[in-house]
Amino acid sequence: MPNDTAVERTREHRENRKKNRGRKVEDNQAQAVAKFIRVPPRKARLVMDSVRGKYALDALAFLRYIPNRAAGYISKVLTSAVANAANNHGLDQSRLKLVEARVDEGPRMKRVQPRAQGRAYHILKRMSHITVVVEEVEPKPRKPKKAVGSRSEAARAARRQAVAPAAAPVTVEETAALELEGAVIATPEVQLADETTSVELDGVDESGAPTQADAE
Repeated sequence: MPNDTAVERTREHRENRKKNRGRKVEDNQAQAVAKFIRVPPRKARLVMDSVRGKYALDALAFLRYIPNRAAGYISKVLTSAVANAANNHGLDQSRLKLVEARVDEGPRMKRVQPRAQGRAYHILKRMSHITVVVEEVEPKPRKPKKAVGSRSEAARAARRQAVAPAAAPVTVEETAALELEGAVIATPEVQLADETTSVELDGVDESGAPTQADAE
């Protein structure tokens, strides 16, 4: 058995090698890798292409409803990458975005299926290596809230805003000043009273028929 000094030296060498290796991604990134996954790369890439470039939380929600075996493995790798970013590097989970999603081909297991007349069909069981890199970016933009109420109410409100505001009432000082200048101003009440008086004096109503007094 190796002595304690050799074991300690081996452990120290391993730790130094990890420190000197450094990070393979940027400071605002985190990654996770899953190797030797029993899924063909072609089928895994079909799922990976559908979530590449999405926010991490949205991609996880999307993968939950994909009826594909590769979706479960990709979801586990993406969950691991989000946990690495939050726990190891202190990044915000809600701002993580899937910037790199790669599916590489792994080794192939060769099998043989016996067939008729002594033949043998070769079967290749392919494996995949899944790599996911998430990056902290700007927060996801929120959609503007819809107007409360139905479309008819919104249309009526828009029409009310489009109508010009009513004219301001004329004050007593302005009326006196305009009368001195020779202008005639009649408020709606005064104008209505004047019209009624003129109609009664003429003995004819608005429709042109004689009034009751004239008829008698």
